[in-house]
Amino acid sequence: MRILIAGATGAIGRPLTRALIRDGHEVLALARSEGSAGTVRALGATPVRADALDREGLLRALDGLSADAVVHQLTALKAPRLRLTADDPSNVLRERGTAHLLEAAGVLGAGRFVTQSLVLGYGYHDHGERPVTEEDRFGVLGGTVADHVVTGLVEAEGRLFAAGHVAGTALRYGVFYGPGTWFDPTPGSRPFPVPRGGGGTMSWVHVEDAAEATVAALARGRAGEAYNIVDDRPSTWGELAEARGGRGLRLPGRLLRLAVPYLGSLMLDTRLRVSHAKATRELGWTPRHPDHRAGMAAAAAR
Repeated sequence: MRILIAGATGAIGRPLTRALIRDGHEVLALARSEGSAGTVRALGATPVRADALDREGLLRALDGLSADAVVHQLTALKAPRLRLTADDPSNVLRERGTAHLLEAAGVLGAGRFVTQSLVLGYGYHDHGERPVTEEDRFGVLGGTVADHVVTGLVEAEGRLFAAGHVAGTALRYGVFYGPGTWFDPTPGSRPFPVPRGGGGTMSWVHVEDAAEATVAALARGRAGEAYNIVDDRPSTWGELAEARGGRGLRLPGRLLRLAVPYLGSLMLDTRLRVSHAKATRELGWTPRHPDHRAGMAAAAAR
């Protein structure tokens, strides 16, 4: 296939691009700058100089090109805001970016579209001990600033599933860890705040496993369906920080809520155990790294 990726230079985009090229696909990748274009070329893909948020420029850059599929992996997580608002850059990419990329798929003649979603769309609250599946309600609001993330995810999935010109699949990833993420095991990577006591339980996924799931979804994902992409064993934020070598800013919960309210909702209020059984059954995907310990150890060994 020929595949257009938006977000090819990001934490998941890099291993995804390499995996697609490894499997014999041709990859076109959006690049906003010449620096990004150089990174795209180094990955083995062909850069297309355009910004997904510039509708006219994007469609103009794609005029005359063709592709079989579009993959939306755009986020703005490298420099997160301390205060989350409705116009958060990642939400703009999920909403306006999705709309523009769906138009781009039409210009390219692409019949498939895979978009990044997150398990956090199930809601920032205590989900108990039962693993959450795709049958559970998606889009549960809790009356906190974290609702902005939930509404953005629902908007992105809704736009995709309502589009009549593409077979759309949404991948609800767990919280990413691994190279290029907030939880990067590479020596010298910056520490990330975690609550004293470890915080709530979360479902995670190594970025390389997320990339392999995306490759599988392009081949076997069903139109109009969402798939949970997580590893086998949920764990607390503190456990992940320990596996990262203990590099984490341990903060009292009250201070974390005061300094970054969104992180308070995420790390203290949310307990989310998620099942990937549907992805295993329908996509033929299982995580190579069964939990954060194995994933961090593999990264450290490399």
